[in-house]
Amino acid sequence: MAPPPVPKPILSVLLLLLLFLSFHPPAKAQKQLTSFSIADSPWFPSDNRILVSPKRTFAAGFRNSSSDGFFFAVWVQKSSDKTVVWSPNPLTPVGSSSFLAISPAGVLSLNDSSGRNLWPNPPVGNSSNGSSQLVLRDSGELDFAGKWTSFAHPTDTVLTNQSLQKITLRSGSYQLINATSLVFNGSDQYWTADDAIRNLSSSGELLMDNANTYIVEDMGLQVLRRLTLDTDGNLRVYSLERSGRWRVVWQATQELCTIHGTCGVNAICQPLGSNLTNCSCPPGYEFGSNSSWDCQRKIQSLQPSKFLRLDYVSFSDQPGRAGTGEPQSTHVNFETCKSRCLSNSSCVAFSYKYTGTQDCVHLYNQLINGFWSPSTELATFIRVSSSERDESQFTAMTSMIATVCPVRVSLPAPPKESKTTAKNVAIIATLFTLELLAGILSFWAFLRKYSKYRDMARTFGFEFLPGGGPKRFSYAELKAATKDFSNVIGSGGYGVVYKGQLPDRRVIAVKRLKNVGGGEAEFWAEVTIIARMHHLNLVRMWGFCAEKEQRMLVYEYIPNGSLDKFLFPNEEVALGEDTTDESKKHLTLPRPLLDWNIRYRIALGVARAIAYLHEECLEWVLHCDIKPENILLEDDFCPKVSDFGLSKLTNKKDKVTMSRIRGTRGYLAPEWVIHREPITAKADVYSFGMVLLEIVTGVRNSGFRRSSLQSEDWYFPKWAFEKVYVEQKVEDILDSRIADTYDDQAHFELVERMVKTAMWCLQDRAEMRPSMGKVAKMLEGTVEITEPAKPTIFCVREE
Repeated sequence: MAPPPVPKPILSVLLLLLLFLSFHPPAKAQKQLTSFSIADSPWFPSDNRILVSPKRTFAAGFRNSSSDGFFFAVWVQKSSDKTVVWSPNPLTPVGSSSFLAISPAGVLSLNDSSGRNLWPNPPVGNSSNGSSQLVLRDSGELDFAGKWTSFAHPTDTVLTNQSLQKITLRSGSYQLINATSLVFNGSDQYWTADDAIRNLSSSGELLMDNANTYIVEDMGLQVLRRLTLDTDGNLRVYSLERSGRWRVVWQATQELCTIHGTCGVNAICQPLGSNLTNCSCPPGYEFGSNSSWDCQRKIQSLQPSKFLRLDYVSFSDQPGRAGTGEPQSTHVNFETCKSRCLSNSSCVAFSYKYTGTQDCVHLYNQLINGFWSPSTELATFIRVSSSERDESQFTAMTSMIATVCPVRVSLPAPPKESKTTAKNVAIIATLFTLELLAGILSFWAFLRKYSKYRDMARTFGFEFLPGGGPKRFSYAELKAATKDFSNVIGSGGYGVVYKGQLPDRRVIAVKRLKNVGGGEAEFWAEVTIIARMHHLNLVRMWGFCAEKEQRMLVYEYIPNGSLDKFLFPNEEVALGEDTTDESKKHLTLPRPLLDWNIRYRIALGVARAIAYLHEECLEWVLHCDIKPENILLEDDFCPKVSDFGLSKLTNKKDKVTMSRIRGTRGYLAPEWVIHREPITAKADVYSFGMVLLEIVTGVRNSGFRRSSLQSEDWYFPKWAFEKVYVEQKVEDILDSRIADTYDDQAHFELVERMVKTAMWCLQDRAEMRPSMGKVAKMLEGTVEITEPAKPTIFCVREE
């Protein structure tokens, strides 16, 4: 039986489809070259081919530029965005008629429309046998005939094991000169390293000429890394993740606004977090009509003039002035500093530090490199016309709230008829006494009921806050920032900590105190103490809330959390198995193990922070609660000491008498238990020694048990002393989780200093312990560490 005939409409459609396909052949596959020789010349931008490295990690070829041209480049083939790491002509694109070629004479050339060779230092190969080839190595190095390499002519990026000696990285107006200094516009320097950077090792270290290293991330030879001078002027190290995305693991400048040229003339840079900044004009200024970020004065005339205060705002002097680009300071009082600026028609602002040094800086003609940061510790007073109506938006807590409640005393009208003067006086005196007594009783009741709440707390708390202190937030602001207090990141006896984000995109941690009535003293202690502290290893407080019964502290957000989560992960697992609280599920996430170098940097940073509290502050600050839970870690594991709720302020020469024990069990010094002994800074030294021993062993001191020991030998410091000084087996006390990474040559000196320093800190007699300043030097290795006495269990000694 014959098949049925195909309908004519369907047959017509099939014929048209076959005709369309005959005129549109499938796309031609991209040709991959392992080398480029004279036989492959010329290579036009329209040619569908690339040069690849043996393992296909890198590729080279023509790429489209943003100006409708082409540039030849080397890129990372395995990255999701095909990141360019080198190009001979990034700023001079060529047209479609240009090409890459190797001439019969063996010259490699990339010519533009005028015939100029854009290839840097054009190499000449072997023309006799035509064997000169351009190849791409697995290291990302482009090599021609063994006589020319792209590693010797970098643009804005260097790869692992690529030398930085005698080369300059360029990105727009920014340069890395001599592998040491970052400069803007050729001479305006804004960052310098301790020594020249030699190269980026394949294990993730920045090697320096002075044999020091910057550990930018955990070791690993299989990770592809690059060191790039980005268009924003910051020098960063990137690691390629398995997903093909790049992750920033180190950057030279943490505060992006300190990079010169970020904003225009007279503008102020403000950080927004996540490597973002915002440029704004100071009061009395506005952005110009052109497309730049320059600000111009609204009212040009400064006669007569006034000053507007900008807290935490700093500017640089004009390039070339005084030869450094840094403002020149003088030491005069505030009124003299102000009058000198008024007397000079070129003076547009002056800055003043309220730190007791009376630093006065005058700024002339233009304001450049302006940025906002609480670390500046100064206020800038910008000069504007007296008729200017703008108000400063850069203000800290500068107003006081009056809380005195007046008591009205009134007397009744005298009777119409008075019999005797004595009787009238007696009545008036009695009424006056009763009214006065009622007023006194009312005022006393007011003080008793509300002194521990908002009004009296503000009065007595604000008196101790420095000028330009932390910002006061309202309860509504923090409720909105934390999304109704929904993201819990920590909790304890003091209350709960929430993660949030301010309208200016700064990520914050909000500590919401509970039991306000009993914790009022601790709240104001932490506000007044941290407001005065400025140190790299102390957590920065941005503000607070004191509204009705609400007491909250606003800190910078520290991403990695506290040190105990890394030292004692088994505690997190136990908590995660038993709890049903959704807010604590994040505690079961695995955390990386800290290597010995990172643990040493954490210990040294904490020691320097406590030494700053004890020895460098105007008042002696006793922390009273040093423990791993109060040591926070940033992205680069830089430690920051937090939680000053139990702190004590006093004169450096005074002894401290405490009405109650302050601190945490397991970290308390013996003098807290032996009440006959005064409390000094050595109490913090003891607590730090116990933390230092936990950092080395990875074991919580309160949970220390050894089946081979008698119960009286379960005292943690005593066991460690026996291992170090009697048995001389330091390796027996090391954290078993990373014991296999312990290298006698690389780590012995660091670990030995940490253990022996801990033994000195854990002496039972306070006078036997070193000061925190000396402890920091012992960890640094600048002082010799002798053998200490064996630590003993707490006991009351007979005198």
